[in-house]
Amino acid sequence: MAYPQPYDPYNSGFQREEADSDFGEFTENSPFDIAVALCPNCKKPYQSSEEVIEHLNSADSCWPENLTNGSLLPVPQALQRPPEQTDLSAKYHPTSGYHYLLPDQPPPRNIFQEMQGHPLQQARETNVWYPFDGLGEWSLAKFLVENLSQTQIDKFLKLDWFQTRERPQFKSKDELFFYMQQLPGRGPKWQCTKLKLKGYESEQAIHLIWRDALEVTKQLFANPVYAKHMCYDPHYIYQGQERQFGEFWTSDDAWKIQDQLPEGATIVPIVLASDKTPVTRHTGGLEMHPLFLTIGNIQADVHMKATSHAWQCTAFMPTPTFVVNSDFQTLLRARLWHKCMDLVCSNLKVAARVGEYMVDPSARMRYCFTPLISHVADLPEQLMIACVMKNSSPVTTATHKEFGDETPHPPRNGSDTYTLIQQLCNRVDPWNLIVFVREAKKLHLSGVHLPYWRNWRHSNPARFLTPEILHALHKFFFDHVLKWIKQIMGHELDVRFKSHHKRTGIRHFSGGVSHVNQMTGREHRDIQRTIVPTLWGVASPGFIRAVRAMIDFIYLAQNPLHTESSIASMAQALRDFHNNKQAILDAEARQGKGGAKDDFFIPKLELMQSFTRAIFHVGSLMQWTADVSECLLITHCKHPFERTSRQRDFVSQIARILDREEAIRLFDLYTLLSSSSSMPGQDPLINAVIMEDEEIASTETDPTLAWVSNANPAAQLRLQAPRPVRNHFLKGILSDNAHLYL
Repeated sequence: MAYPQPYDPYNSGFQREEADSDFGEFTENSPFDIAVALCPNCKKPYQSSEEVIEHLNSADSCWPENLTNGSLLPVPQALQRPPEQTDLSAKYHPTSGYHYLLPDQPPPRNIFQEMQGHPLQQARETNVWYPFDGLGEWSLAKFLVENLSQTQIDKFLKLDWFQTRERPQFKSKDELFFYMQQLPGRGPKWQCTKLKLKGYESEQAIHLIWRDALEVTKQLFANPVYAKHMCYDPHYIYQGQERQFGEFWTSDDAWKIQDQLPEGATIVPIVLASDKTPVTRHTGGLEMHPLFLTIGNIQADVHMKATSHAWQCTAFMPTPTFVVNSDFQTLLRARLWHKCMDLVCSNLKVAARVGEYMVDPSARMRYCFTPLISHVADLPEQLMIACVMKNSSPVTTATHKEFGDETPHPPRNGSDTYTLIQQLCNRVDPWNLIVFVREAKKLHLSGVHLPYWRNWRHSNPARFLTPEILHALHKFFFDHVLKWIKQIMGHELDVRFKSHHKRTGIRHFSGGVSHVNQMTGREHRDIQRTIVPTLWGVASPGFIRAVRAMIDFIYLAQNPLHTESSIASMAQALRDFHNNKQAILDAEARQGKGGAKDDFFIPKLELMQSFTRAIFHVGSLMQWTADVSECLLITHCKHPFERTSRQRDFVSQIARILDREEAIRLFDLYTLLSSSSSMPGQDPLINAVIMEDEEIASTETDPTLAWVSNANPAAQLRLQAPRPVRNHFLKGILSDNAHLYL
């Protein structure tokens, strides 16, 4: 194949890149135009996608012998249905997901095979915990490193308690950390970069703690834990005559991007999530902007679980305080954030344009491209990413006084936004903040002049700023719909919630709901399940119909699997809300500081108009919820910062702590799986992936647990099972009890 020339996206000035002319509107063919399914490798026709998969997995597979090695092709989640559901059909992209052998190169290895190539592997054949004495000493070492500071570790190891008991091999913190350096698992290295905005001082030094996002992507892509939970090929799924939308691979954009790539290329969709959070708890605590990354190849039901390790923390963005007028504080922080994103994601952008060879979980080489398909964020962060003002929509051309419109507005394409920024920069120096910001406001721009997505191929903020269920729907319900109801019902709302009969699966609010100032997502969902019948007899019929329509829209938006008819039902529910929303104003339920309001200029209400369009572009919206990233902010961000001495080398300490945590996590899996080696002549790691039982793979909440349960059942108890993110609405809608309330 022809190797494309390297491309450096970092050119000086504001040279505009040509837009992808063929990445526009897409008209799909009818499913009945496809009489047969073609094998993506040998192009042999088959009657169904199931026959193609059976052909690829068979002994006479068209894959060369040195490429197959008996590996199984994972069945896409959309086709993992009960056998009685026979009306499913599929159409695969014919030129996606080839394997490659690179001449004069050693055989590709996944990350656990790389760990087996460690110089100390020979010693680990007799003691998998080497350099530690055994499981007990490794558990002690891990506990000390994860929970105590270096000073506390030294104090512990010098206790008199060890005078009468056997000491561990390590006698001091220095020896312990030396042992940690001998572990085989090494992820992408954390590093610290000091930044400075020319001409602007900050109260503290600006440090970016980060690692290369492309290396993080390669590590995720080569992790054999996810081998049975991966997808590499765009495909259309049809149920009868209706097309289904679930994972990203079933969307229009997956197929269109693949059409523009070289034959045999594999898409590695990049999914980012970010949010600002305090990382220390003391007074005057430190705030940072963590960035998380996962890949769309991993099935949604896996990467939606925070504890499945499918999300990797990639950077901690600084949020400094600049010595400037407060009017420019937010702008300088936004410019710094985009500059940090440029640095962290630079190699990903090069790979999105020219491709990069990566090793997949089954140790096969693929030619991969890395488009950004989703950046999960709340509304303020979406505005910062889209580089528009807060009185504008981040994904459409709508402005403040158009937020209540019932008709959708055109998308705000990134190429159009960047063209406006370039034209403005040609007229005004972007570092002349007073003039530049004044002119930017006239164009509804925020003043950021170098958005990080400007040279990321196949990445459009109108597409990758995916609708977010937690903030756009549940927070909207709490901030607006519930307030409207409180306004007309008053104390009666609490009385009715207190009088609800207790039922399994439905929370009983014994103290009412009006006194709660802040709720979790679970509490939002529990209130929404019974709010419609609670209104009966107090609100007008039009008011009840408006609330019911909004609840219907929230329910339908969370559907993990959409069809064309369900998307139409969701759009109709939103239209029903707009048709009846005047009853809310007539009841004077929408209140502001000056009294009753007579408009619906609500930004999140306008975002709902983009939901149906987004499903066609990126698949089901439930897979892009911020529930996971909100959990990651607690579990992955705060703990490392609490174990530092807060001295001058604070950021270097953080980098070392994060490196150790990654090494510990990888070594845990290595020891669990290596100790299960009981099949002479076979690699136990790869064998565990190949022989994984389909039933376990489809029912376990964590792929790591599914894999370990097969490879080493006794060790499974040492892993903590995650708490999965479940769609409680779907269960409620389908239950018989739902009809009693609706």
